[in-house]
Amino acid sequence: MSTSIQPSAHASTHTINNQVPPLTGHNLYAGDQALRKAVHINGGHWAEEDLQRYGEVCGRPEMIERGYAANEFKPIFESHDRIGNRIDIVRYHPSYHQLMQLALSEGLHCSPWTDPRPGANVVRAAKNYLQCQLEAGHGCPVTMTFASIPSIQLNPIVAAEWAPKILSRGYDNSNRPYFEKSSLTIGMGMTEKQGGSDVRANTTTAIPLGDNVYELLGHKWFMSAPMCDGFLILAQAPGGLSCFLVPRWRPDGSKNPLEIQRLKVKAGNVSNASSEVEMRGAMGWLLGEEGRGVNAIIKMVAITRFDCMVGSSGGQRQAVVQAIYHASQRKAFGQKLIDHPLMRNVLADLQLEIEGSIALTMRMARAMDQEDQEHEKMLLRLGAAVGKYWICKRSPHHAYEAMECLGGNGVIENFITARLYRDAPINAIWEGSGNIQALDVLRAITKTPSVVNHWLDEMAASTGKNNYFDKALDSLKKELADLDQFEYRARAIVDQMAVTMQAHLLIQSGDKAVSSAFILSRLEGKGGHSTGSLPRGVDIEQLLTRGNPLSV
Repeated sequence: MSTSIQPSAHASTHTINNQVPPLTGHNLYAGDQALRKAVHINGGHWAEEDLQRYGEVCGRPEMIERGYAANEFKPIFESHDRIGNRIDIVRYHPSYHQLMQLALSEGLHCSPWTDPRPGANVVRAAKNYLQCQLEAGHGCPVTMTFASIPSIQLNPIVAAEWAPKILSRGYDNSNRPYFEKSSLTIGMGMTEKQGGSDVRANTTTAIPLGDNVYELLGHKWFMSAPMCDGFLILAQAPGGLSCFLVPRWRPDGSKNPLEIQRLKVKAGNVSNASSEVEMRGAMGWLLGEEGRGVNAIIKMVAITRFDCMVGSSGGQRQAVVQAIYHASQRKAFGQKLIDHPLMRNVLADLQLEIEGSIALTMRMARAMDQEDQEHEKMLLRLGAAVGKYWICKRSPHHAYEAMECLGGNGVIENFITARLYRDAPINAIWEGSGNIQALDVLRAITKTPSVVNHWLDEMAASTGKNNYFDKALDSLKKELADLDQFEYRARAIVDQMAVTMQAHLLIQSGDKAVSSAFILSRLEGKGGHSTGSLPRGVDIEQLLTRGNPLSV
């Protein structure tokens, strides 16, 4: 005799409530008031409709899922095929290729070169800022491809064949020679194990074979995106440190002996493969002159540093988006998190950080658009290093504070805040860590003292608008005039340069609630050193509205 036993009503233990559903289907551009204002102020107003379109694309659920998949399924290295032939193949998840296709089809690697209108770099930076919120790793080859053009053009013969394919809006991830493809991507190999940022300590040698063709022998400790079609490599030629374009395939169709030793196992940026390589007689073309390798590649480095600013700003924005959205949906102690005064302080402070970051980033994008003007050129000379140092340096703690707003969920890998936190230190270290950027500022000031005048002249328009700003500017002038132990003091000085410039730009943007809050908490000192210590009198509601991705 069988008896049917029904589960007790007490057996149900998994009722889901007060959990926040994923944020998808929102327009990343429309909901970002700080970005929209910065785009218009800096000359990108003509792209408003296109940016609205692209913001919707980047908020689609399937796009967000591709970011997750590209990070969950990391690149896999295969050194040899099944019968023993050396192949040096890195395999990526299809989502990575789909994100690359999206980026290149939108011209993130080429638009200011192919359509150099006023505001072109501003619009390109805005799109990049939106794209990197989906996933940061694939931005590395996109950035290097974009930044390679000035170096490639130093060899007109090479540029005639390579540049049109680099600037193509197609994406071809097939493993075949460059001359068989209509679109190409470019990587970079500068650092070696014994030198790091000290590239003049490189030991890789380049032996001239004639007609600007060289044979390279040596290693690279970091070479990102090793499936690119060509790489800008620094090596010691008879005339000194020189720059070369090294293809993965030789012109005769044979494999160039650019051999991957292993892939790096990184804390963040895991969707992007970073490798160690050895060059066993790899063929390369000289770019520029022998002995002027740093000069040949410096423009590329300046652009990639700028993109670090863009990427870190985008990471900050996505962290704020997640924190404010979560707090607006989750209840604790009888009310929504976003209604608790202390949480409001934290969230508003996180938004205030991105206000400064995007203002400085887009101002430098405008300088890139107007680099033919002396003031803009000098402003960019300092601004690329100052902005890269400050914005990227601020991002890890910013990501952590946003992650904490989600509580335990924030550290779980299938919540994006965990990935944002792992990715945050990367931009601060790559393309020159904090000390390198600070020393670059010192180098610019001592080599070309007029850069200081341009930096200060830029901020002069805001004098008389806020007493605390005026005091901060006077203090900065004194610091910059005192070169005694400048290297020892460099970080503190660059800190002041960055935050004072951000305050100026926010004053000029015309939103007094934002600029006043920034100055009170960052310049006047009424805020504390930790996030969430904004002083009384700050317009918290305005900051939260500007940060809310669903406020449109």
